[in-house]
Parts: sequence; structure tokens; C-alpha cells
Amino acid sequence: MARYGQTFKDRAVARLLPPESAAIDVVAREIGIAAGTWTAAGRLEAVVTTAAMNEAELSAWCRSHGVYPQDLAKWRASATTALAAPEELRASPQATRADRKRIKELERELLRKDRALAETAALLVLSKKVQAIFSRGEDE
Repeated sequence: MARYGQTFKDRAVARLLPPESAAIDVVAREIGIAAGTWTAAGRLEAVVTTAAMNEAELSAWCRSHGVYPQDLAKWRASATTALAAPEELRASPQATRADRKRIKELERELLRKDRALAETAALLVLSKKVQAIFSRGEDE
């Protein structure tokens, strides 16, 4: 994982701020880092940290962390939607058990087929060797 110095970070954030106000995608492409460097945990932490802030504090926080307020609003909406998902969407213990059983069956079947394929390949190699031995004997 690359580590960037504070001057590098300051220059990148300065490009995002006025007077230049470059887009995040443009700056990220120029300096060679991904625009989506915020992890899910980092986004949730940002939403929680800024939840009680007023407009001015929120703007100052966004500037210091290189985030647009509209991105923060999207993250908040995404977190709210994820937390408000109905219980029916979650897998029941019976469904989970059935899925595990099905996975084990499929893994067993895959292993059986892998062994059969390996056996078939070995037989094919042996039959070619036998043919090569007997065809060489006829030439002599």
C-alpha cells in the first residue's frame, strides 16, 4: 500500500479547492490514485462524524478532508437505505443451512468430476504411450 507525504496530500487537496476547483476524477487521474479511496467504513465514519454539524462546520470539514458535501449526502442516503432494508431480504437460518448443504453437495460433485477428469487424462496419456511403443516396434 502506497504511503503519501503530507506535502503531496496538501497539493492534491489544494487542487480541489478554489480558485482551481478541479474535479476529483481529474485530479485522481493526474496523480495516479483512485477517486474512490474512501472505504465503506471510512464513509460511515464520515457520516457519523458530520451528522451533528451545522452548514458551516460541515463545509469546513469537507474542505479539510477533500470531500464534496453532495458526496457526503449520497453516503448518508446509502447508509440510511442499507439500515432500513426489510427483514425479508435477510436470509433465514433455514435458508442459510440449506445453502450450506447445497454448497457442500456441489463441492463434492465438483471433486468427483475433477477426479474423473484426471483419470480420463491419465488413461489418454497411457493409451498414447502404448500406441507409440507398439508403432515403433512395427517400424523396426
